[in-house]
Amino acid sequence: MKQVLAGLLLCVLATPALAQVTVLTAHRIHTMDTNQPQAQAMAYDASGKILALGDAASLLQRYPAARRLDVGAATVVPGLIDAHGHLPSLGMSFLRVDLNGTRSKEEILTRLKTFAATLPKGAWLTGRGWDQNDWPEQAFPTAADLDAAFPDRPIWLRRVDGHAGWANSAALRAVKRDLSGSWQPDGGVIRRDARGRPDGVFIDNAMDLMDATVPAPDAATLEHALELAMHAAVADGLTGVHDAGITLEELRAYQHLADQGKLPLRVYAMAFGDGPALDWLCANGLYRHPSGRLQMRTVKLFADGALGSRGAALLQDYSDDHGNRGLYVTSPEAMAAATAKARRCGVQVATHAIGDRGIRMTLDAYAHALGTDSGSDHRWRIEHVQVLAPEDLPRLVQLHLVASMQPTHATSDMPWAEARLGPQRVVWAYAWRKVRDAGVPLALGSDFPVESPDPRLGLYAAVTREDAQGNPPGGWYPDEKLTAFEALRGFTLGAAYAGFAENEIGSLAVGKRADFVVLAQDPLAVPEAQLRTLAVKATYVDGKPVFEAP
Repeated sequence: MKQVLAGLLLCVLATPALAQVTVLTAHRIHTMDTNQPQAQAMAYDASGKILALGDAASLLQRYPAARRLDVGAATVVPGLIDAHGHLPSLGMSFLRVDLNGTRSKEEILTRLKTFAATLPKGAWLTGRGWDQNDWPEQAFPTAADLDAAFPDRPIWLRRVDGHAGWANSAALRAVKRDLSGSWQPDGGVIRRDARGRPDGVFIDNAMDLMDATVPAPDAATLEHALELAMHAAVADGLTGVHDAGITLEELRAYQHLADQGKLPLRVYAMAFGDGPALDWLCANGLYRHPSGRLQMRTVKLFADGALGSRGAALLQDYSDDHGNRGLYVTSPEAMAAATAKARRCGVQVATHAIGDRGIRMTLDAYAHALGTDSGSDHRWRIEHVQVLAPEDLPRLVQLHLVASMQPTHATSDMPWAEARLGPQRVVWAYAWRKVRDAGVPLALGSDFPVESPDPRLGLYAAVTREDAQGNPPGGWYPDEKLTAFEALRGFTLGAAYAGFAENEIGSLAVGKRADFVVLAQDPLAVPEAQLRTLAVKATYVDGKPVFEAP
């Protein structure tokens, strides 16, 4: 009899309708599911699988023994996914000097001096976030700007976009190669003075010379940085990040954290370039951790540099720098070889391409590698798609590509972007509406730490095309605005689709994962200006809180 009773008890406990079920109730749930766009309640089991959505009375009657999670007047949306970010860089930014928002070299020196006081003697001083476009002189700095304050301590500071770096003379002396003369590395520029001596600024692939000189963080520091970055991300409402280019060492750090259950969000990692991480993918196959929180099935390639440092490859000269058309970070031949290799290995390709010439080179490589299979479900991506030639938009459609774009890039770059491009080209820059209306799937992100990882800023930028102060009124080239629904879709279902995960996350539907964000306000009902300040009350992954506001 005892065995029979025990068996019946096990059956009762294993029945989702009677136990281990949570029923979430809210003022409104935006599901992003066209079959059931809104609900007031959602039931999910202990594993985080969604069982039902509907009105509160029906679900509470259906699951009378369920645990209640009532968020009151709040609004629930699917977990927000950043389709293009850099968690290792964000984490390391917490361990280095943060130069974001600095408005002059003097302000930078003040921050450097404060941080240097915390370092041991002789340690490198590193940081990121400077932008010469925000300074009064709007010109690249030099080593001399740092040398008076720091004659002996080596300094290496990455530009805000990560496509240029600034070193002092002590750092230049640490490089083991002679940097003087007229030679240049492939895909990069060492800026030099009239006598051929390096002036302290390295652009794109030239930065490799300095990166190889700066001491690399050890495994423990890297894991700590990743944890800092991920906890910052979930506090902003992110339940997933597409980490756009990681090394094999960074993958190992992620795996170690995943094995310990220390990934609070889902990481869709991309192998960095045609190197060891891609070789590992080709040898071992597409990777997915048993937890479902970490996977890598994509390679991140680089076509060109960035617009802010005039490294984006353009079809015509920069309007404010005649004779300069930017540069290829990867040659067309190497790009063709890398895409062909990824195709053979069954690996998704995502390529950083900002300038119209960089985008065209990427399209050519994709077309050649895909051949007659361009209509297959490959979901190859172009990251940024920042300056598009009009005649190339149909090619994105024909090749069945995904456009991975970052709304806050437009509102950050708008003070100087037209000077770089001129009045004709700028109309086809940051052209989310044109791309979306052509039928190209749109995945939205931030490119943090170039921008803030906060997706609320991305929603606001996408909908208004205004800065934080509401300028310019009505938006910068407002024809490219997205609706609030389109923007939210880009950060949910659009990003999930770009990561082959739309059947698992991106919307709230039966059978999917209970990844969701609890917001104090409704992002589809508030005035546009309030999207920046939506209050994140809680972030849930697999039905469990990974962030709760104090």
